[in-house]
Amino acid sequence: MSDSIPKVSIVIPHWNNVEILSECLKSIDSTTYPDFEVIVVDNASTDNSVQYVKSNFPDVKLIENDRNDGYAGGCNIGADLAQGKYLVFLNNDTIQNPNWISSLLSTIKSNSQIAAVQPKILNYFDRKIFDYAGGSGGHMDVYCFPLARGRLFNHQENDEGQYDNKEKCFWSSGTCFMVRKKLFFEAGGFDNSFFAHMEEVDLCWKLQAMGYEVWVDPEAIVYHKNGLTLPMYSHKKYYLNHRNSLLMLFGNYSLENILLIGSVRLVFEIIAFFYSIIILDWKHATAIIRSLFWIISHPHIILKKRARFSRIKKINDKIIMGGMIRTSVVLKYYIQNKKTYFGILSK
Repeated sequence: MSDSIPKVSIVIPHWNNVEILSECLKSIDSTTYPDFEVIVVDNASTDNSVQYVKSNFPDVKLIENDRNDGYAGGCNIGADLAQGKYLVFLNNDTIQNPNWISSLLSTIKSNSQIAAVQPKILNYFDRKIFDYAGGSGGHMDVYCFPLARGRLFNHQENDEGQYDNKEKCFWSSGTCFMVRKKLFFEAGGFDNSFFAHMEEVDLCWKLQAMGYEVWVDPEAIVYHKNGLTLPMYSHKKYYLNHRNSLLMLFGNYSLENILLIGSVRLVFEIIAFFYSIIILDWKHATAIIRSLFWIISHPHIILKKRARFSRIKKINDKIIMGGMIRTSVVLKYYIQNKKTYFGILSK
């Protein structure tokens, strides 16, 4: 390994559905970058995933967990064994263009303040539209509702080159992003309590609190089969999205902002609950109640998270919030009918 061609470690958490993992690993074989390793963390799959990887991809480092540690836990385990200077966290249901690593690496190395960078993520099945789980750079409003350039809630835009510029963003998608390994560990890695969903947003928040930046590089392209591991409209996905968003809010903001912003966010939760009842969306309604109950019943986890965050925090809330969207994405989307990232930014 040299400074000009540093080793890159690709960490792939996996749980069942060996067919999608197979296509992902075959796609990685076409990568043009010369020095990388692939680490598959199997989260106690019950199909033949483990044997398949051993038989067909002997060069892959395979970690066999005896339980499902989710995306967050699986990635942390893989990162612990990674030998590369840079880590790439990659979903198992993706394929990549051949120069993806080279492009991401060029961007992250261009500025020592860049801690993480994501590619442009398009939908695998319709490659003219941005993928739900990434788009072309993640953003978030101050109430901790995430969006991306190219995707706002369930509305996915066509990719017409409108987001092809490299720029700072607030978070990089867990579908695929590169991060400096040293900074990943200094930030404490992914928070295992998230299990899955928004752990990458939380990590990027921590990296920015440490004084670093997150970018998107649309010249690198990844195609994603969204929702295969956890269906989009399942109770569990709704639950994790609501719970983890609230966990970030109460775990990362100052006490003053928890009172100011958290109270408004709780109003949004109540409105969302009653709206779900009205349209008979019981999965969503019960997920909201379940997430609120979890937050109320786990103050010890929130306090531990706050303590960890305060130890690494060098930048105050005001500066960090400067990289957030100050208006409510929910109101813009549902009341003003703003369906695109550009629309959210408009008055």
